[in-house]
Amino acid sequence: MKILFELSYLGTGYHGYQVQSGSSLKTVQGTVQEAVEALLGRRFCLSGCSRTDAGVHARQFFCTADDVENITIPEDKIPLAIARFLPSDISVRSAKYVHDNFHVRYDVDYKEYEYLILNSRLADPFYANRAWHCPKTLDIDKMNLAAERLVGRHNFEAFMAQGSQVKDTVRTIKYFDVRREGDIVKVRVAADGFLYNMVRILCGTLLAVSDGRIAVDDIDNIILSRDRTRTGATLPPDGLYLSRVVYPDNVFSEDYERRQRILIEE
Repeated sequence: MKILFELSYLGTGYHGYQVQSGSSLKTVQGTVQEAVEALLGRRFCLSGCSRTDAGVHARQFFCTADDVENITIPEDKIPLAIARFLPSDISVRSAKYVHDNFHVRYDVDYKEYEYLILNSRLADPFYANRAWHCPKTLDIDKMNLAAERLVGRHNFEAFMAQGSQVKDTVRTIKYFDVRREGDIVKVRVAADGFLYNMVRILCGTLLAVSDGRIAVDDIDNIILSRDRTRTGATLPPDGLYLSRVVYPDNVFSEDYERRQRILIEE
């Protein structure tokens, strides 16, 4: 059995989710591992559903601890029990016992990210490290037209940070939209997977469309070019949130577990 933890966290004080080999930098994974060890009495390696970068936040994030057959704490008691070992910027929202064949990363159906832009002339201290401040007025209509061109299955190499070792750069964007709520502009994008810095580059590209540096009609050719130099800037991590992680409805069922076991045995 495994325990599936649902987390929320502010990423400002952390160097991303994942512990880096040989590094003493503070990470979300390392902090939660220490809390789980304090509660359960031994060290678990917590596998995460994603690898959020330094400064990136998560409204919903999942990780698992393996080999928990001897743990007897009821799952509904775990969040409150572990809370006293966690700092105020990380919360375990729920915990669930799941079968061994469940994979917290590969069983994900899709993930949704949201990027918050404070689009006002003056900065707001209450959004410091929570939204990126852009004083220039944004053209939401043009940004949405460009976002529509990016929906679907494409090779998104042009929207991947240089230096990534990923070979398969084809992803499917399920939806991509922009809306304004007062001074806050919310960019929302969901896909079956994301490349390194892909969301921040997508958002930077929409900003370039807004101010006329990239035309809406150029988006198709930019995708085909696979050329990073033709896309927008990589926006800062402050405004980026992993907002939803969606699993198939049947992924936790006994039928799913039996089917996976048969596939493995075959």
